[in-house]
Amino acid sequence: MFTGIVEELGEVVGVTETAGDSALVAVRGPLVTSDARHGDSIAVNGVCLTVVDATDGVFTADVMGETLRRSALGGLRPGDPVNLERAAALGSRLGGHLVQGHVDGVGTVTAREPAAQWETVRFSLPADLARYVVEKGSITVDGVSLTVAGVGPDWFAVGLIPTTLKLTTLGERRVGDPVNLEVDVLAKYVERLLGPRVADGGEVA
Repeated sequence: MFTGIVEELGEVVGVTETAGDSALVAVRGPLVTSDARHGDSIAVNGVCLTVVDATDGVFTADVMGETLRRSALGGLRPGDPVNLERAAALGSRLGGHLVQGHVDGVGTVTAREPAAQWETVRFSLPADLARYVVEKGSITVDGVSLTVAGVGPDWFAVGLIPTTLKLTTLGERRVGDPVNLEVDVLAKYVERLLGPRVADGGEVA
C-alpha cells in the first residue's frame, strides 16, 4: 500500500527482456534503496514492483508481461526518469490517499495550461474508468496522488503545484505522453457492494 506522495525522482538504468514476455528493470534511487531489501515493494510510476536486489543505490525488479501490457512501463528506456515511492509504514502520515500500486489503465496528456503559480493538465480517461472519477475526488497519475479539478466523459483535469512540477515526472510530460492511472479503490468497492447480488439459487437479487 502507498500514499501517492513521491519520495524520489529516480532513473531507469537498464531494461532486460527475460523469459516469455517479461522484463527485468533496473532503477537508480538512492533514497528508496537506502533501506530496501529483497522482497520489499517500491512503486515505479505508480506500479507496485517487488525488489529482487538492491545494490549501490540501484534496485532491480521483475515486470510481468501483464504489467507491461496494462501500464506504461512497457515503454521505459534507460535514462527515463521515474517517480518512486516506498510502501507506506504503519503509523506514518497519510499525505495523499490510499494507493494500491495496481494500475487500472493508461491515459495520455491532452493539454497543458500554465498559470502564475500552478499548471492545469488535462488527461484522456479510458471509458471503463470514467465512472470512478469525480470532481474533488482522488486519482493517481504515474504514482502521484492528485485531486480531480474537472472531469468529462472521456477526460479529467488536475492542478499541479510547483513542488509537483519540479519533483515528479509530471513536470516534463508532454501532450501525447502516456501515463499510468489508478482510480480510488474505495469507489470500486462501493460499486461492487451496491451492484446486483446473486442469490443462492443463482438469481439476481
